[in-house]
Amino acid sequence: MDREDDREVQAKLLSDTHRTEESLWWSVWIESKKLWIVAGPAIFTRLSMFGVFAIAQAFIGHIGNTEMAALSLVFHVLVRFSIGVLMGMSSGLETLCGQAFGAKQYHMLGIYLQRSWIIESGFSLLIIPLFIFSAPILISLGQTEDIALMANTISLWYIPILLLYIFNFTLQMYLQAQSKNMIITWLAMLSLGLHVLGCWVLAQGIGLGVAGLMVSMIFSSWMPIIGQLIYVFYYCPHTWTGFSMQAFNGLWPIFKLSISSGVMLCLEIWYNSALILLTGHMEDATIAINALSICLNINGWELIISFGFLAAASVRVANELGRGNTKAIKFAIVVVVATSLAIGVVIWALILGFRHNFSYIFSNSAAVADAVSDLSILLVFSILLNSIQPVLSGVAVGAGWQSVVAYVNIICYYLIGLPLGILLGFVAGLGVKGIWMGMMGGTASQTLVLLYFTCKTDWDKQVLIAKARVNRWLIPPSNEFDNIIA
Repeated sequence: MDREDDREVQAKLLSDTHRTEESLWWSVWIESKKLWIVAGPAIFTRLSMFGVFAIAQAFIGHIGNTEMAALSLVFHVLVRFSIGVLMGMSSGLETLCGQAFGAKQYHMLGIYLQRSWIIESGFSLLIIPLFIFSAPILISLGQTEDIALMANTISLWYIPILLLYIFNFTLQMYLQAQSKNMIITWLAMLSLGLHVLGCWVLAQGIGLGVAGLMVSMIFSSWMPIIGQLIYVFYYCPHTWTGFSMQAFNGLWPIFKLSISSGVMLCLEIWYNSALILLTGHMEDATIAINALSICLNINGWELIISFGFLAAASVRVANELGRGNTKAIKFAIVVVVATSLAIGVVIWALILGFRHNFSYIFSNSAAVADAVSDLSILLVFSILLNSIQPVLSGVAVGAGWQSVVAYVNIICYYLIGLPLGILLGFVAGLGVKGIWMGMMGGTASQTLVLLYFTCKTDWDKQVLIAKARVNRWLIPPSNEFDNIIA
């Protein structure tokens, strides 16, 4: 009988273990679906946005090396600066909309959206002079005169695209907080197709060169924004109740959160800008900038995938904080980090396999191809780091830790990574490799700090903080006709 009892106990334990494993995999499947509902469209949207530049770079690379280097400078310095400011400020909206949606205060999403438009419009006006006077700015930063003058021409064309960033990032944050961002994906697909056609016809068919590329870029960038605005105004009745004068109330706390969010993300995005600026001081800067730009381009494709998971992590954490479900928060973090890292490993293997060939997509130069192949080892390790770090930043955004992470970024990036890169690149004579290695050290240290914060956080306390934030900025729903446009 004892043996029979033992067998029954063992059978029960095996059965319970099997049920537990099934339950775990089912939970992973459910969480993955929630994750990809946000991450999939967010990844494709960012790939499309980045693809607009990559397509232009592919076309302009066959016009000339100076034009390609100039476009790279504009994108990696001026445009990254602008994206850093405006997308960073929009990440404050990501926190507010995500937590308000989780707390079922749906009407507040439209109010938060309008407040962000007001605040970011003011900041965009302060950025425009950088594009108008880009030539003297780039020359003062050590760039050659011919590249700087061509960059000035391109940057003037870029001003209409700069203005759309006010709506681009805020609309993304607003829609993805509700898991309604599939509309952005369809519009992004249309935009990318039109841009390929526009570049082909205007730059090569008609022969307008740089002007043709920029006209195509302006048109293909604004088209999806108009589509998103129409969708929000007519197909989001619960979260968009029309323009309201309430948007002008309580701007100061939103401004402070936007500033801390902007600083946090700017410090990350500008980091690569510092890398390409330092490269401009090396001998044969044109080849070095082009090679590094191609590597950063590939890195950017993977980083944008990780930024899609940043968005997913932010939305999942913010929504569950609004609902008060700490167990779901922890599980969501594990799933999103594991998923992003797995994709990073696949890209890592592909780049190693094709490191001698992929540069020819962007340039016909054999010298550039050799330089890219030489940098590919650093590229793949950057990709592995980028598979984890942005996702942890998304956790910070969802929880509203932007101001704390801003200080972490200053220390890790600019007090550790940047000085180390200068030391290895210029003092130790390792050139571009040394600069990149040092800055990877800053990224690695920042990743470790964020991982420590995430693991040690008391999520029950964070739920209370999130509820207090939602209640502090809550405006009761009104049935009065105080909307300008219903």
